[in-house]
Amino acid sequence: MSDIIREIEAEQLKQNVDEFGVGDTVRVYGKIKEGNRERVQIYEGVVIKRQNGGNRETFTVRKTSNGIGVEKTWPLHSPNVEKIEVVRKGKVRRAKLTYLKGLTGKKAKIKEVR
Repeated sequence: MSDIIREIEAEQLKQNVDEFGVGDTVRVYGKIKEGNRERVQIYEGVVIKRQNGGNRETFTVRKTSNGIGVEKTWPLHSPNVEKIEVVRKGKVRRAKLTYLKGLTGKKAKIKEVR
């Protein structure tokens, strides 16, 4: 049974996924449906965490909007995610950056890899 599930999940994986990690600043192009129209909205922020693997892999992006921190979790292989564009590579030493929630201003900066 598990071999059948693996085959089905392998068919659903996206082939062209950009390489990005925790601490990177990314632009996520997400499809949004409003009534009978569909448009693409850009969500730019820092990747806080990546979870799971394979077909169920998700990543969480955090941005500040009008001084308030907003987080959104996206499924990596979802058809609603059109593309992921890496804006900046960040240098971090942790797998999950949940400590950024309590920081503001310069303390919330992440060093950039050159």
